Amino acid sequence: MIRSNRKNRQGSSPLIAALVFAVMAMTAVSAHGLPPEHEVQRLMLAVEDAVAGERWSEAGDYLNRLQSLEAAKPPEYLYYRGRIMSQSGHYNEARSALENYIAGTGADGEHYTEALKLITRIEQARGDRDRSTETGSEPVAEISPAGPHSPERLRRLYLADSDSQALVMHLNSQLELAGWRKEARVIRVGEPADVRYQLSVANGDILIRESRVESGTDRRLISHTLRVYGVSPSVRWDCESATNACWIYDPRDGSRFLQLANDRAIAAEVASTLGQLIRELQRPSGNS
Repeated sequence: MIRSNRKNRQGSSPLIAALVFAVMAMTAVSAHGLPPEHEVQRLMLAVEDAVAGERWSEAGDYLNRLQSLEAAKPPEYLYYRGRIMSQSGHYNEARSALENYIAGTGADGEHYTEALKLITRIEQARGDRDRSTETGSEPVAEISPAGPHSPERLRRLYLADSDSQALVMHLNSQLELAGWRKEARVIRVGEPADVRYQLSVANGDILIRESRVESGTDRRLISHTLRVYGVSPSVRWDCESATNACWIYDPRDGSRFLQLANDRAIAAEVASTLGQLIRELQRPSGNS
């Protein structure tokens, strides 16, 4: 009997090993979370539920997590980004998101009518604020500590731990909407822009990751480091019809730096937020 039991245990070892492997595989999948495409759907459902309940901070948190995912997002992502940004008073970003939603889905979009109405309400609320960016060439971004773009408001909006973190998150949100496309009139929802940027901060420097389509669908990744010591926080920008783009100029030497979509209002906001971030990082306590 002892020999028989030992034989049975030996004979069953491959099955046990298979079961252990399966459990380990399932544990590994759980540890890494859902695949990106399913995580997008989960977070979209959470955004919709939070917006329906008017829990705007919660909705903004889910939206920020969606933004960081390297996966295609449904058209509704832009619609809800527009609603949340409008609710928090970031009218230029809200308008851009809603216009991209309409351009990508057309009249068949589920939220087409509501998006149009919301754009009108945004124009009424914004008033003449954007018209100040229409004068002169090579404008300089004005940095104002008050209003919806103050670090305090942004910190609450993005649930950030510091002013610099909130500014980075807001700047990345703006850059996502300001991505440059060669075919500016053809926006396919879920497809990234031909030129896009992602920013982070390390050791008091601004790290910029540029993704640029070189030919066909091939992308080239370029990394830049902007050291803020001695740099002016008054960031210049301009838009030009020749390249159908707006440009943020390098605050170190005045050369072209960031290539954005041809949208003056969004370019002004990007320049202003970048200037705020530079100024915050130049503070002794701003490197967190």
